[in-house]
Amino acid sequence: MNLVDSSGWLEYFTDGKNAEFFAPVIENTDELIVSVINLYEVYKKIASEKDDNSAIQAIALMQQPKVIEVTDSISIFAARLSIKLEIPMADSIIYATARMYDAIIWTQDSDFKNLEGVRYFRKN
Repeated sequence: MNLVDSSGWLEYFTDGKNAEFFAPVIENTDELIVSVINLYEVYKKIASEKDDNSAIQAIALMQQPKVIEVTDSISIFAARLSIKLEIPMADSIIYATARMYDAIIWTQDSDFKNLEGVRYFRKN
């Protein structure tokens, strides 16, 4: 399984320089999960920089794979990871979601850079 972080989704939607790394993962929806945190982050960014309609279109694409809600077990695991790894709340929830679903995180976010199970691509 795979989980593309918000930075990867945004790179894909804007056809950025690293979009080629994220495209095959995003387009393989059978092997992809999406955290509700990523829905929030992507919607907020696109709606604030473009418009609501563009954000809704992006979220519709993101909802094609399986969307994972934040459960009590994910939130507690995320809190533990946040303390241990010293990462922010949203990142710890995304990381906990990926770990609980045995998913690889694909990202450009340096907060994930040296974590196990992460494919990090430096943002150009």
